[in-house]
Amino acid sequence: MCVPEQLRILDAGGALVPGARPSMDEEFLLEALRWMFLSRMFDERATGMQRQGRWGTYSPVTGQEASVVGSMLPLEPERDWLVPQYRELVAYVHHGYPLERITANYLGKGMAGRIPDGVNLLPPQVALAAQLQHATGLAWGLKLQRQPGVVMTYIGDGGSSEGDFHEALNLAGVLKAPIVFFMQNNQWAISTPRRLQSAAPGFWLRAAGYGFPGVEVDGNDVLAVYAAAGKAVERARAGEGPTLIEAVTYRMSFHNTTDDPSRYRDSAEYEEAGRRDPIARVTAYLGALGMWDERRERQMRESVTAEIDDAVQKALAFPVVRPENVFDNVYERPPDRVLRQRAQAVGRGRD
Repeated sequence: MCVPEQLRILDAGGALVPGARPSMDEEFLLEALRWMFLSRMFDERATGMQRQGRWGTYSPVTGQEASVVGSMLPLEPERDWLVPQYRELVAYVHHGYPLERITANYLGKGMAGRIPDGVNLLPPQVALAAQLQHATGLAWGLKLQRQPGVVMTYIGDGGSSEGDFHEALNLAGVLKAPIVFFMQNNQWAISTPRRLQSAAPGFWLRAAGYGFPGVEVDGNDVLAVYAAAGKAVERARAGEGPTLIEAVTYRMSFHNTTDDPSRYRDSAEYEEAGRRDPIARVTAYLGALGMWDERRERQMRESVTAEIDDAVQKALAFPVVRPENVFDNVYERPPDRVLRQRAQAVGRGRD
């Protein structure tokens, strides 16, 4: 059986665990912290706009920022691929998908929101675990073509109960595909608690059944996640095959904007999880080094707010989707019946 690496570097108060060695220098950690602030502050903006009826259904990552940021930073966007689920928004941005284009999608402007050419990113996937087989196939393709790229794909604890999860991991193990399966175990599959997902003591244990390592990591510690993800990426790049990383974290917000977690989640559990806030841990650590204070936090928040404001304004300026756009990008040479239908849609759109 694979034995997990208990990667834990910062304690809940942001202090360095004795004997641990951070895998980022402090300036790089400041960059990671800015990504975490961008993630949380975008969640706040998106949720507010959704409540105003200006935004589509949204799945925040509040409380899980260290898992997303720590796992994305070891990747090289120009050659590695990202295959997301739907809770990794800043990873899309880091990989080259502009924030204003992402915002346009949530505003219902699908044409403007398309992933630009040359960005090594597959679209977010709402159907649980359906992206994993595509990710394995993509990694196999990179191996067949002798490309140096690695695939990082994301899944939640609930999604691991889907058959696609097991099929994808089994094939990846057989092929020794250059892929990292990154599981955000946020303790809830919508309203189903983790204890009802699996009787196994850890999801990472499943990797042994497919012939590759599993790692359990404190998903609220960006340094520990970065170390685990970096090692897994290096292993995949060296031709040694997949790794399954289980990042143990907590969903501090709702599943998505249609959900009310107060109906099923104990408030005491939520308050306890709040004491392990991933952003607070980083700011406490940097503060102990004399690299963080109220002035620096205010400056970072102002910078992130300006970036989000700019993205929203650019997204609002993109053209709205018109009825006839439903016929675009379907046929190279549309048949006559489709041309007639499109003409009718154009007419209705002008009425």
